[in-house]
Amino acid sequence: MRDIHTDHVGSLLRPRELLDAREAFADGRTGSAELKAAEDRAVDHVVTLQQQAGCEIITDGELRRLSFQSQILESVDGFGEWDLEAFLWGDWYGEGLEPWHRRRPANLGVVAPLRRKRHLSAEEFTYLRARTKRFAKVTLPSPSLLSSFWSPTRSREAYPTLPDFLQAVTEILRGEVEELVRLGCRYIQLDAPHYPLLIDPKVRGFYESQGWTVDEWLARGIELDNVLMDSIPEVTFGFHLCRGNQASRWLVSGSYERIAKRIFQGIKATRLLLEYDDERSGDFQPLRHVPDDKMVVLGVVATKTRAALQTENAALRHQLAVLQRQAGSSRVAKGRQPARLGTPRWGNWLLPCHLGRCLCFERPSLHAAVPHRLRTVLTIADHETVLLSHPQNVWRPDLPAAIFEKNYKSLGHV
Repeated sequence: MRDIHTDHVGSLLRPRELLDAREAFADGRTGSAELKAAEDRAVDHVVTLQQQAGCEIITDGELRRLSFQSQILESVDGFGEWDLEAFLWGDWYGEGLEPWHRRRPANLGVVAPLRRKRHLSAEEFTYLRARTKRFAKVTLPSPSLLSSFWSPTRSREAYPTLPDFLQAVTEILRGEVEELVRLGCRYIQLDAPHYPLLIDPKVRGFYESQGWTVDEWLARGIELDNVLMDSIPEVTFGFHLCRGNQASRWLVSGSYERIAKRIFQGIKATRLLLEYDDERSGDFQPLRHVPDDKMVVLGVVATKTRAALQTENAALRHQLAVLQRQAGSSRVAKGRQPARLGTPRWGNWLLPCHLGRCLCFERPSLHAAVPHRLRTVLTIADHETVLLSHPQNVWRPDLPAAIFEKNYKSLGHV
């Protein structure tokens, strides 16, 4: 995996056809066969798109899921009533957008012992494996991300304490990892956006109300994450941190410094995928805590604004210049951090690998651009915002070809 020079978080925007198919299935107007056919068509499309863009790591876009973390709720009994709002509560902010203030659903909370009905992501991987010769990546939630589904009142009969519940979640996720390994998966990413939420006092209050301090969340949460990765040397594990990503909005702002040392040095994952798209993420000083045996994926293109290139940001340009001066030799790759839900702007997404060749330092190659110790992977982030964005947020069949033709030639081939 150290020779892989492209990467992305994994979640891609859902096409309108797929959203309509999910709605029809939920309303009872169609059956599972029609839904699966729509999912297959959508996955086929994004696999082709990734391969045309030069991606060496391919995902199915998480298109078979309601949310990036929903597959465990869809596959396991015991969680009680839930819907999309279970994943969207909080105070969301976006540049030039009205804030969203969504309350945590009152009925949220596991109500019975967890029982797996089916594997979470085996179908996703086997379908993807059959459609690409490149590295197929699967994403799973960090066990403690599911902590919001434990309630001190609703959940006590099933799981008297939060640790009891998270232990059950961890056992299910570990079983899923083992099944994916058996099926031949060699790259698994754990999504852990809840850790950066701990840097915000307001959001941190909810997590502390569950019974753990910040230090306990870091220690115990990382311990559970490592259970999923323990003694599986043939698999590369990625670990994704961000501050929320929904409809060009975010949940919190702040540096990784408060959590960096505990996570970067404590987690067994060897690839750290870190959101760094604007000043909300702070400076690069926390990267001093990254051990020599880990690679870092820096998201350096804005994912929440319509700005074309994040290098227009003077502060970030300065930070990147500092990294450049410190550079020795390095394995450098490109990638991006896509948005989680919505409809696609495919035209922008065709360019990631080619943009990566000139993005950060405005020169043809990014090799030797960052400290060898960090083995940094420079990331092209959200396909929503790279270069041209269609204002209606809908897919125009003529748009991808037009943008690809115009910009691919000008930027050069990988």
